[in-house]
Amino acid sequence: MTAGYVILGLVAVVLLWGIGLYNSLIRTRQHVKESWSAIDTELKRRYDLIPNLVETVKGYASHESETLEAVIHARNAAAESSGTPQQQAQDENMLVGALRQLFAVVEAYPDLKANQNFMHLQQELTVTEDRIQAARRFYNGNVRTLNTRVEVFPSNILASMFGITQAEFFEVEDAAVREAPSVSFDT
Repeated sequence: MTAGYVILGLVAVVLLWGIGLYNSLIRTRQHVKESWSAIDTELKRRYDLIPNLVETVKGYASHESETLEAVIHARNAAAESSGTPQQQAQDENMLVGALRQLFAVVEAYPDLKANQNFMHLQQELTVTEDRIQAARRFYNGNVRTLNTRVEVFPSNILASMFGITQAEFFEVEDAAVREAPSVSFDT
């Protein structure tokens, strides 16, 4: 009779431990989803700033239409990207490259660099880039936690039983892209 209670107690402990471990995996997966949402919010903020920036530049440098169109095209591609973090990162890389070209063009227009609207937009873009970087770090930290829990024993057993898989990091490929676009126009 006592052996039966001991076995029943051990089964209960293992069951409760398994439930706790499963709930921990689910909470971590939800943190990853939530932190991706934060990145998405900041990227949308950037996408909303870019048309205003392009319109301001267009008033001063209308003959630079190829560069302006490249920025708009890259912005639209990045805004419409709804794939994996890796696909989003590739689209973001194209956008950051197009913004760099735009800022290189702006260097030739001192009146534009002194324009209050343009200076405000460049400040907003800098703040947004910082917020994107912070959101990316938060997301990647949550991904690291989930991926570790999915890989280590014994949580890897429960993760595979319930189809909980690793998440992708949101990484940029080029080290130069890891930096916010330069928006300083001091000469």
